[in-house]
Amino acid sequence: MNKSFKEKLLSLPITSGVYLMKDRANNIIYVGKAKNLKRRVNSYFIGNDKPIKTANLVDNIADFDFILTPSETDAFLLENNLIKKHQPHFNILLKDGKNYPYIKINITDDFPKLEVTRKVKTDGAKYFGPYINGISPEEICKIVARAFSLRNCKKNLINGKFANRPCLNYSMGLCSGPCAGLISKAEYKKQVDEVINFLKGDTKKVEEILKQKMALASDSQNYEKAIEIRDEIKSLNRLKQRYTTQFPKLFNQDVVGYFSNGINSAITIMIIRNGKLMGVDSFSLTDMQGFEYVASTFLTQYYLNRQIPKKIVLPSQIVDDIEFAEYLSQKSGQNVELFVAQKGKNKKLTDMASLNAKEYLEKSVGVTKTREMKTLGAIERLKQVLNLQSVPYRMECYDISHISGTNSVASMVVFLNGEPAKSHYRKFNIKTVVGNDDFASMQEVLTRRLEKLQSSDDQSFSSTPNLIVLDGGKGQLSSVVEIWKEKNINISLCSLAKQEEEVFLPNQAESIKLKKSDVALQVLQRIRDEAHRYAITFHRSKRTKSMTESVLDKVQGIGKVKKQLIFKKFGTIDAIKNATVNELMLVKGVTETEAINILNVLNR
Repeated sequence: MNKSFKEKLLSLPITSGVYLMKDRANNIIYVGKAKNLKRRVNSYFIGNDKPIKTANLVDNIADFDFILTPSETDAFLLENNLIKKHQPHFNILLKDGKNYPYIKINITDDFPKLEVTRKVKTDGAKYFGPYINGISPEEICKIVARAFSLRNCKKNLINGKFANRPCLNYSMGLCSGPCAGLISKAEYKKQVDEVINFLKGDTKKVEEILKQKMALASDSQNYEKAIEIRDEIKSLNRLKQRYTTQFPKLFNQDVVGYFSNGINSAITIMIIRNGKLMGVDSFSLTDMQGFEYVASTFLTQYYLNRQIPKKIVLPSQIVDDIEFAEYLSQKSGQNVELFVAQKGKNKKLTDMASLNAKEYLEKSVGVTKTREMKTLGAIERLKQVLNLQSVPYRMECYDISHISGTNSVASMVVFLNGEPAKSHYRKFNIKTVVGNDDFASMQEVLTRRLEKLQSSDDQSFSSTPNLIVLDGGKGQLSSVVEIWKEKNINISLCSLAKQEEEVFLPNQAESIKLKKSDVALQVLQRIRDEAHRYAITFHRSKRTKSMTESVLDKVQGIGKVKKQLIFKKFGTIDAIKNATVNELMLVKGVTETEAINILNVLNR
């Protein structure tokens, strides 16, 4: 730790805020929040008894920045936004992509309907769910339509503006016809109240209605309809079996469980709504500092697009419980209580959740280890075999694509922590190179990339890579090394040649040949193949667009809009050539004369 770094630590304020740890390439590798910035940041550099992950973080810290916030609650929001933006290597990142579905009913509408959504908002509507572990919200909506006949159309029914006649759903008994004024607001509201009771778990009345309708359909020999209703009753029974009813009816809370083996850990959320156990949601993560520190960061991300209950039961105390509860209360628009279970029913629930977390971790640890070996393990191995200055947390790979020098393009593909970061991918049109010259094209692209490093507001372009990979051999590498020397660039560089999968480094005559089983080679191959795919896709798109526009430009009466519509429908020139006049006339605005002209021009 140098003198200036120590002075920066000593000068930290004692107020709340967010801190950003950076590596030697000035990339953000960790984002954290603190009530007291000075105490929190300094704690990383005091003492030697730290978890492995924390020790690795400290070893990679070269600098840090901080942002002051008006309150600890503001720090929660800012931390979460910065984690999403920068995807730091050492932060908890929920990559499961599971936004479970909810059923929404907007009771502020004159004639509410059921909607399936994956985002919960504070918009005055009621949300039921999440529906997990095989419960289908679409099946539930079908049952509601059969039992209560709520509308499912998109019409905006306000102030008695009705259609002349109802749609087919009314005739089928699946809608009560509010669009045609066939049911009053008061009567419709009664149906809505019954639907809400059903969604809260009172299934008895719905079951009775469905059985009556099935019997009626069978008696009138409408056996097809009777079979449909029978299947809906089966779905209802499955729903009842999924529910657990050992809790009071108004029991709404999430129960958090935690288990750690010292390196990896798991968190389980048991979701209880209206006295029903809706399901169990589990996640594995790399343990940084124990549950008391990771809980608020994890749960902030977890509740980003999920329903926040009034009560969250925790297995143990967390360091920023008051501020976190305030943040959740502001986000959900209701008072949220964080409750630490110590005895009784809630203690049994957290123990049950923690047992689920333990089983989940034991089952997933093999998968987690394999994934980490192919990603984090691979880039750490890459640092070793290529003798890099730092672990290549951010890797960029470049490839050139063209046909005989025409429509030349380049791709920039980014891997963060050994995995594709598609939001960081970028494309280049080659502007200054004429003809088939991959070396000059690569020089142009990397020159433009480096210029954007300091001047661009673009999140990807403004980030400094730890390693740049070129798709090619010695020639591509040498052409870029010239730029590195000219501009005095201090970014690690290598190239990967396709035939023998040799790795070339600047100023080294001999290539590095790694075994096919080496995870370092595998991560280089993945990013190279992804850059190649991305470049070819961009090139094909540009070439096809160019061909289409140049050929259709010759057809009289076909302007820009019609060209786009024709190509959108048929996709390729060959498909347009093989179309009939009638098929071309299906495109909006294309007349019979224009269709004939198109085919005459393309088939000359």
